[in-house]
Amino acid sequence: MKLEPGISISDLAFCVGETFIAHGAKAVLSGGGAAVIYAPEAYQSHDLDFILEYYDGLSPLLTNLGFYEKHRQYKHPNFSWTLEFPPGPLAIGGDYDIAPTRLVNPDTGYRLDILSPTDCVRDRLTHFLAPTHSDFSALDQAVAVAHAIRPKIDLDLIRAWALKEESQKGRYDLFEKRLLDS
Repeated sequence: MKLEPGISISDLAFCVGETFIAHGAKAVLSGGGAAVIYAPEAYQSHDLDFILEYYDGLSPLLTNLGFYEKHRQYKHPNFSWTLEFPPGPLAIGGDYDIAPTRLVNPDTGYRLDILSPTDCVRDRLTHFLAPTHSDFSALDQAVAVAHAIRPKIDLDLIRAWALKEESQKGRYDLFEKRLLDS
């Protein structure tokens, strides 16, 4: 598989995802990369974060695609996006019961394991609900993604999870208010 200079970040995610799946590696796209797949008009990312179960052959898989490792990131000479592999296990806040979704690109047939739409919104919200700081850009991202994929998300599940996760009362209410106002 050759990665051309004009590839989109979404196509890159599917290429990398297909490479992992074809080699039996379990890798789930999370973070801003998942947000880009679900809501490309609402959010742009500079990297793709894959939560990877241990796989001994990671470097050769990525080297075969043209990537090289630099400072714990994988870079490619044809584009500025990087691949990152945050440590697992796959979790969103304190929730470790995460069931990824497998998408198939209708144009290429490439597969991608990714957070579900609901989990993608929860993932964006974790940075806003965190006890150490209120990242309002994360709130904006959660609202933009939720608005873009609203029919695909379970707001009741997000609400129940967020009320357990939030460190300061009223943060989740701000998310819902902004979602309804957008």
